[in-house]
Amino acid sequence: MIKTQKKFVWFPTPYHSLLLWLVWQILHEFSRGHMVLGAIFAIVIPWIVAPLSEKEPVAKNPLKVISYTFRLIIDIVVSNFDVAKRVLQSNKKLNPAFIAVPISFSEPLPLTIFTSSVSLTPGTCSVELSDDKQWLYVHVLHLEDEQALITQIKQRYEAPLKEIFKC
Repeated sequence: MIKTQKKFVWFPTPYHSLLLWLVWQILHEFSRGHMVLGAIFAIVIPWIVAPLSEKEPVAKNPLKVISYTFRLIIDIVVSNFDVAKRVLQSNKKLNPAFIAVPISFSEPLPLTIFTSSVSLTPGTCSVELSDDKQWLYVHVLHLEDEQALITQIKQRYEAPLKEIFKC
C-alpha cells in the first residue's frame, strides 16, 4: 500500500482562523503580545482540529443559495402574521398536530439546514429526525391539509436544498 503525503496548508480553515483571532482580540486587552498570541492560536488550533472534522458539502449553485435565503425570509415574515392572527383568535379554532415528512437526502449539512428552516418558520417546529434519517417529525400549530403541508415543505425547502448541494 502506497501512502500519499498530504500537502501542508498554513491555514486549513482561514475563516475560522480569522474568527478565532478576532474573538481573541475582543476578549483580551489590545496589545502586541495578545495580537501575536491570538495569531499563534489562530494558526495552531485549526491545524489540530482540521484533521478531525469531516468534509462538508459545498453549495454547487450560489445563486440558488441567495434565492433560498430570500424565500425563507419571506416565509418567516408571512408565517409570523399568520401565527399572530391565529393566536389572537379563539384557541378552539386551532388544530395542532404532528406530521411526518419524508426526506430524500441524508447528508448532515443539508439536513441541518432543512430542519432549521422548518423550525425557523413560525407555526412549525422540527421535533425529531428518525434514526434512519428518512422522516422528519414536525409539530404544526394549525393543520388543515396534511398532504398539502408536506408537499409545500418538500417543494419550498427540500427541493431547493437538493439543487444547491446536488444530493
